[in-house]
Formats: sequence, structure tokens, C-alpha cells
Amino acid sequence: MSIRSFLRLSAHIQMLPVLESGEETLVGGQAVMEGVMMRAPHSYCVAVRKPNGEIVTEQSPLPRVSEKYPIFKLPILRGLGTLGHAMYLGVKALQFSANVALGEEAAKEGEKAPELNGWMLAAPLAFSLLFFLFMYKFVPLFLATELGKAVPSLHGRFAVNMMDGLIRLTIFLGFLYALSLMKDIRRMFQYHGAEHKVVFNFESGQPVTVENAQKFVTFHPRCGTSFLLLVMVIAILVYPLLPFDAFAAKLIARIALLPLIVGVAYELIRYAARHQQGLMATLTAPGLWLQRITTQPPSDEQASVAIQALDGAMQLEEAQGGELVIA
Repeated sequence: MSIRSFLRLSAHIQMLPVLESGEETLVGGQAVMEGVMMRAPHSYCVAVRKPNGEIVTEQSPLPRVSEKYPIFKLPILRGLGTLGHAMYLGVKALQFSANVALGEEAAKEGEKAPELNGWMLAAPLAFSLLFFLFMYKFVPLFLATELGKAVPSLHGRFAVNMMDGLIRLTIFLGFLYALSLMKDIRRMFQYHGAEHKVVFNFESGQPVTVENAQKFVTFHPRCGTSFLLLVMVIAILVYPLLPFDAFAAKLIARIALLPLIVGVAYELIRYAARHQQGLMATLTAPGLWLQRITTQPPSDEQASVAIQALDGAMQLEEAQGGELVIA
């Protein structure tokens, strides 16, 4: 794998939590390279458009993690199970789309592209995890600590932790905006918009067509963008309560508390998706605003790819006799 392909794949992996649906639900999905993955309760389908216009798909049964492991039906834990399963499926879908993309690039140069397998994905996955911990845990805390030393009024425990949260949020927004300027990622954000429009179309009960899907907005309350932003807001509220002053202790506590914060954020997003009024509407509003970056209006061709992915998932769900019910 070339350095360019490695960095390209790593950037897409970084976007997985932003692009994936934040809840086990009737239908949901995520954008991949030049395509969309859609999932039903027990099935999924990835549809990718090749440069020649052909749409290729991959579909498979998909056992729900809460059915396979009942412990993940419990509050807080179900968020961890759902997110972990979504990330696993997202990597699998990204692997399929990357193989299509790399195969097309190699064909143009008259070469044979190597099949991107699990072992080849391990390096960019490990790089992405380390990058996340460094960029969103170490860097904000380090900068806030140094700022506290330089400015006496920001030296207290509460002030340092609050600055840490604000710096983390700034890095996240800046990094997201910078990635959105890349042509590759911007097209993925268009497919992200296509996925949301098609899901809205399906949930409306209207026939799922390109024309109908394009009538809907690209902002969806169950989006991973809203979920990640809520995780960061909760962290800003929780970290100042930690009774630690040593840098190493604060860093370890931030990493250790991440699963709990993720679980709480999931419960809030899950509740907000069912009660989209009052406080819950206020809670999800910033995430919907942020989707102005992570979702872009799709073309009709991109919407048709999302529809084909949904059709594939639904056909397999029907073949398995699955009952379409909201989780």
C-alpha cells in the first residue's frame, strides 16, 4: 500500500464515527468511498459506484449485537455495544469500497491491485486510534496545562479542565473543517447526505425514489456527528469534577472514562431521537448545525446509490424473514 493510499484510508477511518448512524434502529447507514452502506436490523448492503457508472454491491446477514450478547441491552452498555458493532461494520464496508477504488486506480495504470485484507487494515486502524488519543486527549490537556502555568487566573483545577474541553472542541471542529476541504472527503459527505435523505424518505412511508429522497433535508438527529459532539460536551462537564492534579493521572482518567461518557451520550441521543421537543431539541441542535459540514447535498446519481444499498439490505432482510421493528 502506498503512503498516499495509507493516509487516504486513515482519513476515512477517522471519519467513521462522524458518518455512522448513532443507534440500532430500523434502517441506518454510513457513507463510504464513492458509495453508501445501509443496514436493516439483521442485514446490510454496501453499494459503490465505479467510474464507469456501474454500481457494485456486497450484502450479508447481520446479527444484532444486543441479540447475540444480551448484556448489551442494558443502559449505558448498549451504547458501547452499538458503537463497537457500528465501527466494525463501518470498517468492513470501507474495506469493500476501498478495494473497489484501489482496483479502479490500479486498472488505469495497467496494474493488478492487491486485495485489501484485515491485516492490511490493521496499520491504518492503529494509526487512527493513536492519532485520536494524541489529538483529542494528550494535546488539549497539555496545552491547557501549559496555559494554566503561564496565566495565573487559569491555573486552578476547574479552569484547566474547562480550557482542556474548549481546546478539544476547537481542534475537533478545525480538523473536521480541514478534512471537508479534501475532494475525497467532500464527496463522502455528499454520500452522507444521500444516506440521510434516503433514510428520511423510508421513514416517511413514501415510495423510496430519487425524486422523493431529494425532497428531504440532509440533517438527521441519529447521525454520528451529533453523537460525537455530544460526547465532547459531556466530557467538558465531567472532567472538571475529576479530583486529580497530576498530568498523567488526568490523562489516564480521561481515557478510562471515555466508555462511560460514550454510553451516557448514546442514551441521550437515543432519548432525543424519540422526544424531539423542548430540552431534547436543544440538546441535539448543535449536532444538526454541525452536519452542515459533514453532510452535503447529493446528486441524483449519489442518491440512487444509497437507494440501491437500502434495497439490497431490505431484500436480504425480507429473505431472512426479519421483522422490521424500531429498536
